[in-house]
Amino acid sequence: MRRLIFVMSLFVLMVMVGCASPRIKLFPSQADPLQEFTLEGKAPEKILLLPIRGVISDNPRQELLRTQPSTVQEVVSHLRKAEKDPLVKAVVLQLDSPGGSVTASDVLYNEIRLFKERTGRKVVAVMMDVAASGGYYIALAADVILAHPTTVTGSVGVVFVRPKVAGLMEKIGVGVEVSKSGKDKDIGSPFRATTPEEEHIFQAMTDQLAKRFLDLVQTNRRLEPAQLAAVSTARVYLAEEAVNLKLVDRIGYMPDAVAEAKALAGLKEDAQVMVYRRVEYPDDNIYNPTTSYEGGRPAVLFDTGLSALFPALSPGFYYLWHPDAD
Repeated sequence: MRRLIFVMSLFVLMVMVGCASPRIKLFPSQADPLQEFTLEGKAPEKILLLPIRGVISDNPRQELLRTQPSTVQEVVSHLRKAEKDPLVKAVVLQLDSPGGSVTASDVLYNEIRLFKERTGRKVVAVMMDVAASGGYYIALAADVILAHPTTVTGSVGVVFVRPKVAGLMEKIGVGVEVSKSGKDKDIGSPFRATTPEEEHIFQAMTDQLAKRFLDLVQTNRRLEPAQLAAVSTARVYLAEEAVNLKLVDRIGYMPDAVAEAKALAGLKEDAQVMVYRRVEYPDDNIYNPTTSYEGGRPAVLFDTGLSALFPALSPGFYYLWHPDAD
C-alpha cells in the first residue's frame, strides 16, 4: 500500500513539473511533426502506406493527458505531406473501419480524390478486418480495391442515431419544458417521442443520404442492376461475395496491395514502402497500423474493454456498420 501511494505521488509530481516546465516532455505529443520511416525497399521512388482505422470522425479525441487528432485531420496531414514529396508515386490505404459520420467519410473520400487529381498519383485500397459503410465509402476513391480473404465489407447505407430518454424521465418524475419559434424547432428531441410526421422527415433525409452513397458506388464501380439492388439493402458481405458484386476488384493480402501500387505507378520491385509516424517503432513493418501514439486508442487508467464494445455516438447521420444501433 505504501509503495502504491509513493508511485502515485511521484506520478502527480512529475505531471506537475512537466506542466510547469515546457522543456520537460513526460509524454510524446501529437504536436510532434510526422516523420518518414522506410519499411522496405531501397529505390528512390516511394509508396506511402496510410492506415485508416477505427470510427471515422472529424472530432479530436480527448484523452487523459493529451488530445488525439481526428481521423480526418490525421489522414489529410499524411496526404498533404505526401503531395509535397515528388518521390511519392502511389498510396496504399490500409482500411480497418466500420465507418463513421457521414460528413467525415465524405470529406476523406473527397480529399483522396482531389489528391489524385492534383498529383496524378495512384491509390490502392486494401481492406483488413472490417471496411464497411463509411470505411467502404472512402475506398471508392481508390483506383483499385482489394479485400483480405476474411474482410467484412459493404453496409452501403445510412443510420440516423438519436437517443431517447423520455421513458426514463417519466419513470423518475422529471420533465423538460420547451418554448420554440416553430413547430419543428425541437425535432429529434430526446425528451419526447418522435411524431409520425417527424419520422417521415427523418426517413426522407436518411434515404437522400443513402442515395448519395449508392450513386457514388454506381459512379465508381458500375454495378449491374441486380448487383445494385442487392447492395442497396445495406447488408454486409464477406470478401468473395463483395468481389462477385463488383464492390471489390479482387482478394489479396497487404503485399498484394503493395505490388498492385507498384504496377499501377510503374515502379521497380525495390521501390520504397514508407510511412509517416510521430514515433519510431522497432522491427516496424507493413502490418503496423499505428501513426500516432497509443495507436489511436483512448488513454485510460483502467480499461475494462467496454469502451470498445459501446462507442459513444453523438446524435446524427452515420455511414456506419453498427449492429448495436437498432
